[in-house]
Order: sequence, then structure tokens, then C-alpha cells
Amino acid sequence: MTFRCPVEDQRFILTHVAQLESLGVEPDISDAVIEGAAALAEGEVAPLNRSGDIQGSRWDNGRVVTPNGFKEAYEAFVEGGWMSLPGPKEWGGQGLPSVLSAAIMDSLNGANLAFTLCPMLSVGAVEALTAHGSRDLQERYLPKIISGEWPATMNLTEPQAGSDVGALSTRAEANGDGSWRISGTKIYITYGEHDLAENIIHLVLARTTGAPGGTKGISLFLVPKVLPDGAPNDLRCVSIEHKAGIHASPTCVMSYGDNGGATGWLVGEEMAGMRAMFTMMNNARLNVALQGVGIAEAATQRAVAYALERKQGRRGVDVAVIAEHPDVRRMLLRMRALTTAARSLTYYAFAQADHGRKGDREAALRADVLTPLAKAWATDIGCEVASLGIQVHGGMGYIEETGAAQLWRDARIAPIYEGTNGIQAADLVTRKLDLDGGAAFDQLVTEIRDTASHPILLALADAIEVAAATYRQASSDDRLAGSVPFLTMCAVLVAGWLLERQAAVVGASDFMTAKRAAADYFLSVVVAEALGLGAAAEIGAEALYAVPAAALA
Repeated sequence: MTFRCPVEDQRFILTHVAQLESLGVEPDISDAVIEGAAALAEGEVAPLNRSGDIQGSRWDNGRVVTPNGFKEAYEAFVEGGWMSLPGPKEWGGQGLPSVLSAAIMDSLNGANLAFTLCPMLSVGAVEALTAHGSRDLQERYLPKIISGEWPATMNLTEPQAGSDVGALSTRAEANGDGSWRISGTKIYITYGEHDLAENIIHLVLARTTGAPGGTKGISLFLVPKVLPDGAPNDLRCVSIEHKAGIHASPTCVMSYGDNGGATGWLVGEEMAGMRAMFTMMNNARLNVALQGVGIAEAATQRAVAYALERKQGRRGVDVAVIAEHPDVRRMLLRMRALTTAARSLTYYAFAQADHGRKGDREAALRADVLTPLAKAWATDIGCEVASLGIQVHGGMGYIEETGAAQLWRDARIAPIYEGTNGIQAADLVTRKLDLDGGAAFDQLVTEIRDTASHPILLALADAIEVAAATYRQASSDDRLAGSVPFLTMCAVLVAGWLLERQAAVVGASDFMTAKRAAADYFLSVVVAEALGLGAAAEIGAEALYAVPAAALA
């Protein structure tokens, strides 16, 4: 099956949800960008998805060799200037809104998620260095990262410190000349080593000498694979992981300082590393949401194509393609509705962040609220839609040759990395619910209530307001106990509101007919399902912990 980028839906959502023109981008510019990205994704990147999954990346005595064709495809990505679109003009970027870049990543994720993981983290590294890096670091590294010539990585996790970043043990000692010696081991480092570029820029969390324990004592360092004088740095890839999916993307164990210490430079202030890293991580979380969207799009296209050609029925009697069967139609419509809803929510979050960068404080706060919703819900949707895609294929979906299973395997990591979806829910109820004294969250719900019309959508807004009021009076454990279903309710509310707005656009094309059908299904079915989560969202810690964990064995 040939992947086709969802250009029409992207254009529609950029216009009617992201309101791209209000960010200073004319339609002819955005059209050229999304159509050019589609040509790259369909022509260069998508054909490598299956072969890359089969071949995988290979570790060879510290070197990592990517699958055939990946190096050439990455060169085409860099030469086309695709990495530079959202970068600051001062450092060679084009200064375009991040939501337009999101459409590019959406297309590339659908074409080949494992490939797209390489440039994804570089966007966040640019933000972190722009906001926190010294002038010298910016001059030396930003132009190369923005061009894509030197991809960047994020180094947080350690063998003994998973989601508990404060337990890390990587050390940094001052050299006395402004540089630092870094030593320690990091795991799960996406594209920590590869053959796509001559240099790789690692952003590494470490604890300086005498710094306190926990997250307060952590600093962020820029540690290049190749030093400014051309010498190799004291770092190496010890191994790569053998994973369920994204086989072409090397997930590395990185060792720093085996021979005295890897040279690095401080990003931001000492012991302010988490603040600098979260600048990068918040960007990465929205980009991971796009991974859920891209996988959902690819799974939907594959399922629809199969359902329109696979015939079933008694021989010679009632033979029809399975797309005519009611349950298959249900699955296909659900897949399309969830995919366009997740795309709408994620693009909306990117656009609010863009407005925030232009000085709109309310938009910036709204982007903060939307980020955990988009990351968690869109990645859950990626898994659900990929699973439905297998179901549409029936037994053939469970056979690797159809490609449906690969999408499911590739999708499953997204709810885990860049902060598990449980961490996103915890962030929502412990931080974002009370952001700006609670005004940021409340204003979003109020705007939805004032402009939405569907009765179930309004009922969901009521239920969320009741749960939010309860949470604000509750203990931390009580908040966390119902946080995941509460996040789902909030994400569905925003996505449903955005779909209702899109369905109201005047038009009589086949695209608009399908758009309205997807919106009707979402509002009538998915929103109703979310409304039913109210009881789970309000569960107290007392009920949750009524049975000891050991008793569940």
C-alpha cells in the first residue's frame, strides 16, 4: 500500500483550527510547505518504512549503521531545508510557526516513524539553546542543528533512574576553563549514535560536584560527539536496544567519560538543568503527540484500502467488499474520527504555543494546559487506531507482511517516552489545573461552554467542572487516583469542540461530507464514552488502595 500524506485535512485544520494566517503565514506559503513535505515523505521516506523495520539499525563495535537508504533520505531532508523551518532567523532558520512545522512532522511520522525520530529532538534542542544557551554555544551549534547537519539528542534516563530523574548519578566536574568533564551512563537515547551525520549534539543532565540530591541539583550540559577542534569526544555507544517496534531507530546505551571525562559546556545556570531541559521536553511532548497522529493516519489509510478490496461472503451469493459490513464501517469511521480529532487537538496546542511566543500570555498558558492532553491522548489514539487497523485486516493483520502489525508495534512506545501518559495526567491535576490560580484551565472550559452547542459536549464540560472543583479540594493521592480518566475527559472535550467548529464550515465536497460524518460520530459516541469516565475520574485514593498491590498477584 502507498502512503499518502493527509494534505487536505492538514490544510483545513491549519486554516480553521490553527488559524495560520493570524500567525503571519499566507495560504500560498503554507500550501507550498505541506505539499513539498508530502513529496519528500511519500517519495523518499515512506518507501523505507517496511525495509527499515526488517533490516533495523545495527551496532558494530560502538558504531551504529542505519538501514539502507536512511542516510540518503536524511541528506534529502537536510538539503530541502525542512529542519530549518521553525528555527530563529538569527541562526539560519526560516522563523515560521511551529504549527506549520508540525504538519511536516505529521506527514513524516505517518510515512516512517523510525526515520522521523532523528530530527524530532533537534527542534526541542534549538528551543532549549535559544532560551538558555550562552552566546558562544548558540553561535557554535545553533546554525548546524537548525540546518539538520548536526542532529541533537536528549539524555535523561539512567539504569537506576527511569522516570525519577532526580535519582541520576552522572557527574560533571569543572575543568577551570569554562568546560566540564562529564562521566556516567545514559540509557534509551534515541539516535544517540548513527551514521546519518558527522556530528551529534547531546544534551546531558548531570550533577555538578557538591550539588544537592534530587532534581534541584541537576544541571544541563551540551556534549558533542566531535569537539570543536575536530577530535572525538570521550563518549561511546555501548549497545542498542532490541525493541518491539521502531527497529530502524537506534535506541542507545551511551557511556560518557570512560577515559577521563567527556567534554561538555553548561547550558543555562548551574543547578537549573531541569528548567532548561523542560523547554526541550515540552516541545518533544507535542512532537510525540504528532507520532500518535501520524501512526493513526497510516493505520487508517491501510485499513480503508484493505477493506475496499477484500471481498467476503458466500460463494456466488452476497459477495461484497468488507467495507460494506456494518462492524467494519464502524471501525473505519472510528479510526478516521479519532485521527482527525487527535490532529486537531495537537495542531491547536502548537498554534497556542506560537501565539504565546508572540507575547500572548493567555495563549502561552493555554499551551501549557494543552500539552499533557495532546501528548497523552494522541498517543493513546495512535495505539487504539493501529489496533483497530489490525482488527479490520482480521487474521491477515496479525501477519507481518501486511504491515498493519508494524504500525501497532511502532505506536506502542509513544505513550511511554517523553514522560509516560500517567505522568502527563499527574502533571495535569497537580500543576496545570491550578496554573495561574486555576484561570488557564477554567478559561478554556468556559470558552468551550460559551461556544459549543452539542448537548453531550456541554454535559462533558459540566462533568469536568465538577471533577476539577473536587480535585482542587483533594489530597495529592486523591487527585492522582483519577487523573488518567480525567485527562481523557479533558482531551476529548477540547477535540470535540474543535471538530464541532470544523463541521460548521460551509462546503459541499466529499471531503466536507467525510469531515462532518467523523465529527458527528465523535460527538455522539466518543464524547459520550468520555462522559462515562466521570465515576473513574472521581475515584478516591481510599478506594484505589483498598486492596494491597501484593493481593492482586
